[in-house]
Amino acid sequence: MSWNLWLPFLVANLVISVSPGPGAVLSMATGLRHGYGAALRSIAGLQAALLLQLAVVTLGLGALLATSATAFLVVKVLGAVYLVWLGVAKWRARVEALDEAGSAAGRPRGGLFMQGMLVNLTNPKAIVFMAALVPQFMVATAPQWPQILVIATTMVVVDTVVMSCYALLATRFRPLLRNPNALRIQNRVFGGLFVGAGAFLAASSR
Repeated sequence: MSWNLWLPFLVANLVISVSPGPGAVLSMATGLRHGYGAALRSIAGLQAALLLQLAVVTLGLGALLATSATAFLVVKVLGAVYLVWLGVAKWRARVEALDEAGSAAGRPRGGLFMQGMLVNLTNPKAIVFMAALVPQFMVATAPQWPQILVIATTMVVVDTVVMSCYALLATRFRPLLRNPNALRIQNRVFGGLFVGAGAFLAASSR
């Protein structure tokens, strides 16, 4: 991929990643509650899903999702239900304040990676958008796989950096979570954001 194609693609990815969405909410919520190390597992799941979505687009299945109203609706409903479920679970989460060392009681050992994957995989708009964006930056007469590798690397690196910034920003407020009332508010805020994201996805169209 030439520089005059890669640089606009880089800028487009920065804009997309910085735009708040379910991935950003998940990164901030995990970083705030469990720290950056735990947030990295969620972010890794987001990137794994991103690569799977790119593979779907590369194989041409993204076009099916973009043109089939039924397929789009099924994935959209699944995604909306999952986000709302995350929101309700967060809203109802048990209040467990951080100890003096900054550790959360009941810190999850697993599930964060899969949670990140599901948040991205159940967002059909991401695949549709990717199906519309990626071909614009590929040269049909050039070898395809080197271009796909550059695109995949760029997308993963950019999104990892942006999601890490969201998570690290959230960790600055972790000392507040030694207060049970502050933790309860945090649960309500992020629970509401997840439910709102689910409602927005359910109401959206292509």
